[in-house]
Amino acid sequence: MRIDRVLRVWIAVSGCLCATSAAATGPDDRAITDPHSVISAAQPGARPAPIDDLFYTRSVFGAAWSPDGEQIVFTSDISGRLNLWKVRASGGWPIQLTQSDDVQSGAAWSPDGKWIVYQQDHAGNELYDLYAIPGDGGEPVNLTNTPEIREQDPRWSHDGKTIAFAYKPKEGTQYDIALLDWATRNIHKLTNEKQPGYSWSAVAWSKDDNTIYASRINPPFTDADVYRIDVSTGKLENLTAHQGTVRYLASSLSPDGGKLLVSSDEKGGYMNVALLDIASKKLTWATDLKWEAFSGNFSPDGKSFTYLINEDGLTNAYLADTATNKAEKLELAQGLNGFSGNPTEFAPQGDRVIVTHEASNQPGDLWIYNIGNRHPEQLTFSTIASLHAIPLPPAQIIHYKSFDGKIITALLWIPFNFKPDGTHPALVIPHGGPTGQRVDYWSPEVQALVSRGYICIAPNVRGSTGYGLSFQKANLQDLGGGDLKDEIAGVEFLKATGFVDPKKIGITGGSYGGFMTLMAIGKTPDVWAAAVELYGIINWSSMLKSSDPSLNEYLKGLLGDPKTNAKIYEDDSPITYIRNEKAPLLVLQGDNDPRVPKEEAQQVIDILKKEGRVVDVHYYPNEGHGFAKRENQIDSVRRTIDWFDKYLR
Repeated sequence: MRIDRVLRVWIAVSGCLCATSAAATGPDDRAITDPHSVISAAQPGARPAPIDDLFYTRSVFGAAWSPDGEQIVFTSDISGRLNLWKVRASGGWPIQLTQSDDVQSGAAWSPDGKWIVYQQDHAGNELYDLYAIPGDGGEPVNLTNTPEIREQDPRWSHDGKTIAFAYKPKEGTQYDIALLDWATRNIHKLTNEKQPGYSWSAVAWSKDDNTIYASRINPPFTDADVYRIDVSTGKLENLTAHQGTVRYLASSLSPDGGKLLVSSDEKGGYMNVALLDIASKKLTWATDLKWEAFSGNFSPDGKSFTYLINEDGLTNAYLADTATNKAEKLELAQGLNGFSGNPTEFAPQGDRVIVTHEASNQPGDLWIYNIGNRHPEQLTFSTIASLHAIPLPPAQIIHYKSFDGKIITALLWIPFNFKPDGTHPALVIPHGGPTGQRVDYWSPEVQALVSRGYICIAPNVRGSTGYGLSFQKANLQDLGGGDLKDEIAGVEFLKATGFVDPKKIGITGGSYGGFMTLMAIGKTPDVWAAAVELYGIINWSSMLKSSDPSLNEYLKGLLGDPKTNAKIYEDDSPITYIRNEKAPLLVLQGDNDPRVPKEEAQQVIDILKKEGRVVDVHYYPNEGHGFAKRENQIDSVRRTIDWFDKYLR
């Protein structure tokens, strides 16, 4: 629940991004897209993008300034593994700080610049330990060394003596805040959550390091509060006490200690940005929107702050004046524009911020944005050179009505040079979550498929974030019901464009998208000609027995109590319908997945093989929920393309 991801002119290369012309002020006034307005741009140079080049294009995220503002550490898979790298803020060749087969992220510099602390799991199991490495490089030190406890998101105190972090035992359901004494390596918990599934996250230390400000959120992510915590006693004070389900999420403390920057959907169920006066507990709103606005950080002098606005899958970054709340949009190319920085995107001098940019046909990179002259300078260069010569179609953002009149937003990719002659194959790509949103991020998997002649649509069905809390809650106790019908309405939209052969429609997705793939081929078997499912759920009841306990509490928040709601669990599980499946199915699964264990995949295979259906499976050793290793990413997309080529061509 996760997003961090050069700048380039889209229209000259590949046509308009949006299929609808008028910008909506919020979800309520999205214009319905005429299917016949969808275009396939002419592009003489179009050709399949080399798969290796797509995946040798790097991922870059998790940046952090050194205390002197001279260097930036970040996570990247330049080596084929997600390790730590650093680069001078003025630019230059990046230096690899760490090497490991395992994922390393969440880097944070110590206040004196001598150390970098980060998190690392083992073989994708997500049971992170905290590690430290000298800022100039050296031998990593495992600070926690607790194989049965998950420790993540380190945040240094100002004096460098203590690290606050998120703490969850393997069999625990709650995330607490714990403190690590840097000198002794001793750890003690600051919070002791009793409610199953609730999560604490540290936001900021007070200037004197006597107080930690934190957020506490419920399992289905529908209710949250901001707290002040006394470090010496653990005494809690709720700064946003309220009735009903409202989310208050803090992100930054002002330098004078008087205000917190927060995001909240108090205003009609839509997330907006506000300044919370700590003494009076009063909110002053900086935005009033029906799109999602998320708070960022205060500048070092407290005179400005940042926030993001997510408008229908596109994000823009803003710099606001603290005194007036007047905001200025950073002028960056269309796509996903944001900030990156742990604990802040602002350079220590306050003159620069780290910004990120990506789009569905543009890999993500880090940029340094000079506040004084409003100029962004590219810091990382992720794209393999060959891809600059290969035009990649952008996503078209389209809207259609579902079975009950709800408006659904989807990202749609039409390959170049297609005629609307009803002959082309298409794929539906349901997103994960379900509490998530498909936005305009770079996806090498999608570009591999689209550049090979597959029309792709990725709907944001009910239950998605980004369209208000009411829409997010519209799938509660109805997983694979109304949201599946929203996917099917997307299929009808595809047919209406005139491009698609109704007998050549496939579906593929991971995690909840894998669940949706299984539910779709079971409940609506005549729609699909082929399917590829990645680490998806077949049976919610068996998931409760083998998945991470905190994820199980999230599941209960969506489906209710498994005993009293046993019928809902049965009706909302693909295992109830999977024997109706007709589409050839490929299953791809990590061997060490802690969220959707391989037992889920094995159930699918056992059932369909017994039924004599066309089904195949491949397990990836030492991979968790998703494939982190480059060779496995390449292998999985090759298998996916081969499968669809075999059954949809």
